[in-house]
Amino acid sequence: MQLIFDGHNDVLLRLWENARKGADPIAEFIDGTDQGHIDAPRAKKGGLAGGFCAMFIPPVEDYPPREVDENGHYNIPMVGPREHADALKIALDMADIAARLEKAGGLSICRSTAAIRAAMDAGRFATVLHIEGCEPIAEDLSNLESLYDNGLRSLGPVWSRHNLFGHGVPFAYPSSPDTGPGLTAAGVELVKACDRLGIMIDLAHITEQGFWDVARESSQPLVATHSNAHALTPISRNLTDRQLDAIRERKGIAGLNYATTMLRADGLENPETPLSDMVRHIDHMVERMGIDCVALGSDFDGATIPGAIHDAAGSQALVETLRQAGYGEDDLAKLCRENWLRLLKTVWREA
Repeated sequence: MQLIFDGHNDVLLRLWENARKGADPIAEFIDGTDQGHIDAPRAKKGGLAGGFCAMFIPPVEDYPPREVDENGHYNIPMVGPREHADALKIALDMADIAARLEKAGGLSICRSTAAIRAAMDAGRFATVLHIEGCEPIAEDLSNLESLYDNGLRSLGPVWSRHNLFGHGVPFAYPSSPDTGPGLTAAGVELVKACDRLGIMIDLAHITEQGFWDVARESSQPLVATHSNAHALTPISRNLTDRQLDAIRERKGIAGLNYATTMLRADGLENPETPLSDMVRHIDHMVERMGIDCVALGSDFDGATIPGAIHDAAGSQALVETLRQAGYGEDDLAKLCRENWLRLLKTVWREA
C-alpha cells in the first residue's frame, strides 16, 4: 500500500457543521461515521495517512444550485465573504476541534515534515492546518503570527469568492481562470508575510491574475493544492498550461482534485466518472511539469468524487489505477506523499 499525504480536504468543516447540530466531533472522527469522506477508520483502511485540513469559512448564504443550460454550460453566481470577526470565530472553532482530536489521539497537528513522518509512522492522521479563504485574518495581519504560533502552516488567500486580500474564480464551465483582478494591496502584504514566516501559499481558487501576482511577489514555490488541467477540463478552477509551466519552473506542485466537475471533459457533477479521467489529468500534468511537481489534492468532504473511490477507504483505487497505467512504485511514492514532503521542507525552511 502506498501511504497518501493529501493536499486538501474539508473534514474539519464537516465536523464543525455536525457539532453545531449536536454531534460529537471527536467520536465522529475517531470511531467513524457513514457521513462524508474522512474519519480515522476509513483513512487507515485506504492508506490516507494525513493531509492539509482546511479551516474553510462557509458563505453566509447558500450558493444557488448549479443550473446547466442546454449546451452543458453553467456559471454559479458568487456570494460575499463573511465578516472578519465571524470568520475568525469559525476558524478558531475548527482549530479547537483539531486540538481536541490531537489530545484524544485521533490526529497529530504537524508543524514540520519530521512531525508528518512521525505521525504517519505512528498511525496518527498527520494534519497540516490550512485556511481556505483568508477572511479570518485581519486586514492589517495583526493576528497572522498568533495563528502561525497555533499551528497554521498553509493558507489560500481566497476561496471562490472575493475578499479583502484578492479575487476568486467563480464555478463556471466553460471558462478561463482569467475572470478578474488578482491580489489587493492587503493581499500583497499577506504574501510577503507568509514568505517571512514560512507559510505555504495555495493558489487554488484564485484568479489567473492573482496567480501571476503571487508569482511576482513571492519567492517560494508556486502551489495549487487541488487543481487540475484546464486543457482537459476547461472549468475556471483548473490551471492553464502556462500556469503549469510556471509551477514547474518554481519547483512547485499541482495536486490532483478528485472533484468530478474538474475531471470530466463535460465539467458535470457526476459520480459515474471513470478513474481513467483522473489518470488523464495526472498524465497531462506529469508530461507538462515532470513527476516531481504533481501530487494529490482530493477535496474529500468538499466535492462530489468518483464513485469508484467513494471515500477515504477507497483511496488505493486511484493508486492501483495509476499503477496499471504504468506508474512505478518510486513515481507513485512521489505522487502520493514524497512530493508534498519535499515542497513543505522547502517552504518551511527546514534544514
